[in-house]
Amino acid sequence: KLMLSSGHFDAILTDLWMEKEDIGLELARSASKLKPRPVIVIFTGYGSASNARAALSVPVDYFALKPLDVDELKRVLNRLVVANGTQRGWRS
Repeated sequence: KLMLSSGHFDAILTDLWMEKEDIGLELARSASKLKPRPVIVIFTGYGSASNARAALSVPVDYFALKPLDVDELKRVLNRLVVANGTQRGWRS
C-alpha cells in the first residue's frame, strides 16, 4: 500500500495469488481507490469460476489466464491505458 501511495501508475499488473494468499486481489482493491485510477490487470494460473468471481469483485479491467500471451497483453494494455486517459509516455 505504501508503494501505491508514492506515485502515479498507468497500469497495475498482478498475479491473483502470490505465496498462496490473495495478495494480488488486495493490491487490486487498493489500486482501484487511487486517483486517477490505473488500469488493473489480474492474471492467474488457477482459472476457476471462483477465482474469476473474486477478481471481478473489484474493478478489474482485464482478467487473464496463464500462460500469458505477451503480444496480446501488450495490445490489451495499450488499448486500456489509452482509453483510461491516464498514460504518461506510455509505450507498449
